[in-house]
Amino acid sequence: MSDNKREQERTELYRTIWALANELRGSVDGWDFKQYVLGMLFYRYISENLTTYLNKGEWEAGNTDFDYAKISDDEALRVKDDMVQEKGFFILPRELFGNLLNRIKKADKDAKEQAEKDGKEVEIADLDENLNEILQTNFKNIEASAIGSPSEENFKGLFDDIDVNSNKLGPTVIKRNKRLKRLITVIGDMDLGNYQDNSIDAFGDTYEYLMGMYASNAGKSGGEFFTPQEVSELLTKISLLDNNGKMKTEVNKVYDPAVGSGSLLLKFAKILGKDNVRNGFFGQEINITTYNLCRINMFLHDIGYDKFSIEHGDTLTDPKHWDEEPFEAIVSNPPYSIKWEGSDNGTLINDPRFSPAGVLAPKSKADFAFIMHCLSWLATDGTAAIVCFPGIMYRGGAEQKIRKYLIDNNYIECIIQLPDNLFYGTSIATCIMVLKKSKVDSQTLFIDASKEFVKSTNSNKLGDGTSSNEPNNIQNILNAYINRKTEKYFTALVKQEDIENADYNLSVSTYVESEDTREVIDIAVLNEQISQIVQRENTLRAEIDAIIAEIEVTK
Repeated sequence: MSDNKREQERTELYRTIWALANELRGSVDGWDFKQYVLGMLFYRYISENLTTYLNKGEWEAGNTDFDYAKISDDEALRVKDDMVQEKGFFILPRELFGNLLNRIKKADKDAKEQAEKDGKEVEIADLDENLNEILQTNFKNIEASAIGSPSEENFKGLFDDIDVNSNKLGPTVIKRNKRLKRLITVIGDMDLGNYQDNSIDAFGDTYEYLMGMYASNAGKSGGEFFTPQEVSELLTKISLLDNNGKMKTEVNKVYDPAVGSGSLLLKFAKILGKDNVRNGFFGQEINITTYNLCRINMFLHDIGYDKFSIEHGDTLTDPKHWDEEPFEAIVSNPPYSIKWEGSDNGTLINDPRFSPAGVLAPKSKADFAFIMHCLSWLATDGTAAIVCFPGIMYRGGAEQKIRKYLIDNNYIECIIQLPDNLFYGTSIATCIMVLKKSKVDSQTLFIDASKEFVKSTNSNKLGDGTSSNEPNNIQNILNAYINRKTEKYFTALVKQEDIENADYNLSVSTYVESEDTREVIDIAVLNEQISQIVQRENTLRAEIDAIIAEIEVTK
């Protein structure tokens, strides 16, 4: 399929999503409503995933008349254990999204026909009275199907944030159910195709579009959980470069300690292919709603339950993946300068993640706690790329001591100054810190990429060169990172002793001179021009005085 056709499909998909969001959000405005849209999208996805898998197996066995959606629940139960083992979950035919959609449409049709027969207005269809109960039961049964299996933790609580009884959906059960019915109908009518054959990764693209759309309109409440796709691509590609500047074709596993909605991890699946992340995708998220969304995102991108481990909890004080580290690739956009226990918790200074620096990150600013955590769990031949708040590059106290530890031990490969206004919910110009345990030299590269952006509505973005008139800012930054040399006004390769002499200040502006774009003025030439202007002014004044004197004489 041509790129143009794919873009047409994607544009049509986005148009449908936008219309759905505008039509349905109503009282469930903005960021909160995404849970209903994404949750119902997920319900459709896993229903079609299971049905396609079972049908394909029967067709390959010669039973081409088989359709899992049409068999009885009793017949389906015979394959339940196998499906939980293979797919991680099970759904009875009656509880499939498609069959629920068909029942909704049939109930509406029957209600309309009955109303026409009775000569009355259509009141309510049968399912309008108990749709919320049906959905709640279906969701609980899907989660319960995984209990006692290896996939239990990946499915536990996945539907918790889809509150089908919330007053936000409407003041009465009937009104709530009418909105749920409309949501199911619109998502069911979306042309998402077969999730395996779809040329545009429709389910995954829908998720990314919705998250971006809601984050951009939700301020900090949304943006802190979502990293723009262009920034995700840059971080991913940096973490995949080896010491020779070549892009790796596979990694053992990838990790994000503040995983949010999972967009950073899933960039590896898009760039490398999910099978080339050999041992899977790992992450931890403290916000329960976002934790659920991240797991949904993994499934929507067709990452099997046995290929990811997303955990809930505070990474700094209760990390969940001790048995999995080290990681070959770590990417993260942790929350900026949040509070944490720090020195209030006497055990943390002895924690092997933080103790090497001899000091903990300040209680009011946990940025370096995330950085030290990433460094500790990084493989010897791995790379970590972390988005940072700029203040941590120059502030004193404990943060300066941690910077000293990182530089003295030669762990910082590069600092990249990004443009401002790239992220949802904040206009600050963030940085990227790149960590390595096995560097090729003892110098640190500083890149001033603050001018590497294109305007996008009310924000900036990193251009990826996809359109003819758009610069490839991502590749420009990657080229500078790979070349690893000083380029005036853009990069500086700095020795350890020079950073030490600058009191371990890691601000890019300390080492990369900003180009002075002001006009150069030759004072001598300017003075001559002024002199000529004054002479001309004196001549004109004398001529005007003579004219006025002549006029006065003739009066």
